[in-house]
Amino acid sequence: MGILGLGVTLAFLAVNFDFSVAATTAKHYTELTFPSLPEIKVPAYTRFQLNNGMIVYLMEDRELPLVSGSATIRTGDRWEPADKIGLAGITGAVMRSGGTKKHPPDELNQLLEERAASVETSIGEVSGSASFNCLTKDLPEVFSLFVEVLREPAFPQDKLELAKTKVKGDISRRNDDPEDIAGREFQKLMYGEKSPYARTVEYASVNNISRADLQSFYQQYFYPNNIILGVVGDFDSKVMRQLIESKFGDWQKNNQLKVPPLPEVSQAKTSGIFLVNQPQMTQSYVQIGHLGGLFNNPDYPALDVMSGVLNGFGGRLFNQVRSRQGLAYSVYGAWSPRFDYPGVFVAGGQTRSDATVPFIKAILAEIKRIQTEPVTPEELALAKDSVLNSFVFNFQKPAQTLSRLIRYEYFGYPPDFLFRYQRNVEATTAADVQRVAQKYLQPEKLATLVVGNATAIQPPLTTLAAEVTNVDITIPPPTTAASKQ
Repeated sequence: MGILGLGVTLAFLAVNFDFSVAATTAKHYTELTFPSLPEIKVPAYTRFQLNNGMIVYLMEDRELPLVSGSATIRTGDRWEPADKIGLAGITGAVMRSGGTKKHPPDELNQLLEERAASVETSIGEVSGSASFNCLTKDLPEVFSLFVEVLREPAFPQDKLELAKTKVKGDISRRNDDPEDIAGREFQKLMYGEKSPYARTVEYASVNNISRADLQSFYQQYFYPNNIILGVVGDFDSKVMRQLIESKFGDWQKNNQLKVPPLPEVSQAKTSGIFLVNQPQMTQSYVQIGHLGGLFNNPDYPALDVMSGVLNGFGGRLFNQVRSRQGLAYSVYGAWSPRFDYPGVFVAGGQTRSDATVPFIKAILAEIKRIQTEPVTPEELALAKDSVLNSFVFNFQKPAQTLSRLIRYEYFGYPPDFLFRYQRNVEATTAADVQRVAQKYLQPEKLATLVVGNATAIQPPLTTLAAEVTNVDITIPPPTTAASKQ
């Protein structure tokens, strides 16, 4: 458009659009109204159990010609041997990367790529997973490959070595990110460095892992009576059930299957200041906390609202520590539970080196204040709206809802747990928030971790405690053949 054309356009707008009207009709944000939150509805689904003990969920979704599924296996790296840390994760990786007894890796990859499909496997802290995604028309072929990966992984030696090399690369880089350091070392303060919930993979433990170890770990847990399968997408449930029974029905269950007991949990460091000295840094990463609890605690909804009062834009930590005192780049505080072992209460954030001590004091003050100063109606409304609004987004797609149903069954939670939670959040009062803050927050048990430059932290951390414990994050070098002799 030339200058003349632009001038004509502006003249047209000036004549035909009344800017004064637009200005006078604008509303202040406090006058805006929004529709009510949509009701969470669980789509129709089918649940059944095969004769071999496999539990299956089917949920039809005909919006797109796609089908996806996921098998959840009762396993996890919390049950791997202490001298072979990393075994579970490597087993989960090589299950897929190593192909199957019928289809070598390259052939498996090509078959999936030709169909724009995927099959993935992994083993994390508390469970294992095998999943697939494909077009409806390719379901029979892709589902067969998914079943092969789950039932007949090959675990070739070359793919094991490749996986071990990748893990060793991760070890070598694990101190590159100060935020990662803070998260990792804080877990050790909470659970103990030898706890399955906090221990780290080292070169020595990776070197200990053999192909026989992968096969043994797989054979300990991968049985149909230790799996929950969920499939969602464009299919007929009757036909899908027949496909599942034809592919999994002859898989023999293990009548002697014994899943190990859960590791015991107790807080390793119940107080104190801990420092990871990083001389190159100009800011500090701080985490403060103590052990928390489980999702099925009847007080969890009120604790979640309490987190909402502390967190986010408009929360006490943001308003006081960041906005009014200017002590933080970021700041947070939350009650963070787990399904079957105690989670944590954690507060913290990032701040300038010279603001580290005031930042910690300000967070501690807010933790104590939420125990003693009643939550205002405005704070309560904002926190509840924040919690409920974010909760709704967990159920936008049928696959999200199905995943949650399977998670609840896996951990032994009632299927209507999500509705109970929502109702209890809505019913939470200001008195409830103060009650749970007083009951569950334990300022005397807070352990504080700082990742930062000790020299630049002024005033020093010793103004908070007479003794500051230095945390050594040196990566133990790989064990050589000579050192073993």
